[in-house]
Amino acid sequence: MATGNAGSARTGTAPRRRRAVRAGAAVLLLTVTVPLAFRAAGADGVTPVPQLLAFLPWLPVPAGLGLVLSLAARWRPGLFWAAAALLVTAAFVRPYGGEAPAPHGPVRAHLRVLTANLEFGRAADGLLATLRRERPDLVAVQECDPERCAAALDSAGVRAAYPFRLRAGHGASEGSAVLSRYPLTRDGAVAGELAMPRAAVTVAGQRLRFQVAHPMPPLPASLDTWRTELGRLRALAASRGHEPLIVAGDFNSSQDHAAFRAVLDTGLRDSARLAGLPRTPSWPTWTTLVLGAQIDHVLVSDALRPRAAHFLDLAHTDHRALLVDLDLHAAR
Repeated sequence: MATGNAGSARTGTAPRRRRAVRAGAAVLLLTVTVPLAFRAAGADGVTPVPQLLAFLPWLPVPAGLGLVLSLAARWRPGLFWAAAALLVTAAFVRPYGGEAPAPHGPVRAHLRVLTANLEFGRAADGLLATLRRERPDLVAVQECDPERCAAALDSAGVRAAYPFRLRAGHGASEGSAVLSRYPLTRDGAVAGELAMPRAAVTVAGQRLRFQVAHPMPPLPASLDTWRTELGRLRALAASRGHEPLIVAGDFNSSQDHAAFRAVLDTGLRDSARLAGLPRTPSWPTWTTLVLGAQIDHVLVSDALRPRAAHFLDLAHTDHRALLVDLDLHAAR
């Protein structure tokens, strides 16, 4: 009798374990499916969807674990569900956007562009070292605080190397700056909670517009602001005409966000993608080797052709800087 009871207990335990494993697999696969559904629908949704979309290239990890659990629990629907999630993720991981059309005119100048988020100005020393080492021609700086960053940019060495500049915004996160080796004039700004100034720069007798991008991050309390500010950047890109345009900065969005793809759909090209780095993470720096999102971008119009791109590590900031070499062609 005792042996029979023990056998019945074991028999009852196995189905309960399988149900628990199936439930775990379902939770993992649902976590993957929700952002994939919004990605397929061309929408960013509400929290936590935008946050999950930023890490879409890593969704195969929970999907793969869901596959393993479904196999262990002998759950056939879970196996099909996991396989479908993996296939859909693989389709979306491909770089977004078409190839850049051939420029119409000859090369007028070679430009080196740098964008760097200094995380409240903490990486000011790292920026100075990068300026000395890489010698970019145009620099977009985000989170330029009025103490460390402003003092660094006002130093004699930086003023000698970059005699043309502008600053906008107050506070550690709101401040932005543009540094240039070429003459520039202030050319307005994109309205936002964080400063996004624009400069008109004259290079080899040709005028180009250089826009700093720094929309609010897609936090639960600022999702509407994030969408609105990315929409304003899109409107700028859509109305650019034939004048060359560079939009550089911390977009707080990746190619998996519909609001960012809308900017690309105006015809601007992502320099990192064209240079062969479409998925290299730029944030957060403490996990970029294993987990991260590319949210720092240099977008260019047709008169600018990327030749190379490099993501650079700066100390004391949660963003990697992005350095891009461009050919500026004669505008139509």
